Amino acid sequence: MVFKLIHATEAKPGTAISFEGDSYIVKSNDISKSGRHGHSKCRIEAEHIIDGKKKVFNIAGHNKFEVPLITKNNGQILSIAGNRASIMDLKSFETLEILVPEELKEELNEGDQVEYWDVEGIKLIKKKI
Repeated sequence: MVFKLIHATEAKPGTAISFEGDSYIVKSNDISKSGRHGHSKCRIEAEHIIDGKKKVFNIAGHNKFEVPLITKNNGQILSIAGNRASIMDLKSFETLEILVPEELKEELNEGDQVEYWDVEGIKLIKKKI
């Protein structure tokens, strides 16, 4: 589900964009001026929301990106089994099964509160509160 469309020149650092079906967070956007016969160009450095891989786009400034709908919620960890955690949402009290990221495995314990994101149906833990 797309939230809105923005031009490449409007993609500021921290903005979420969707490119070729994947969601990214913009880290930097270098915009070159338009030439005598051309359009402005954007060099966008972005990080994949799910796996954290970096990607660089060179694209015309008038091209549009979709902005994905990201919902940020808080939850409490009920149990951890392997690389999956059972989380209870603190507003709706529903129970969710979410993969635990490698960088957070050591610091998460049962009973901890976490912030998790719902990125177009994919749920992931972002940080411990």
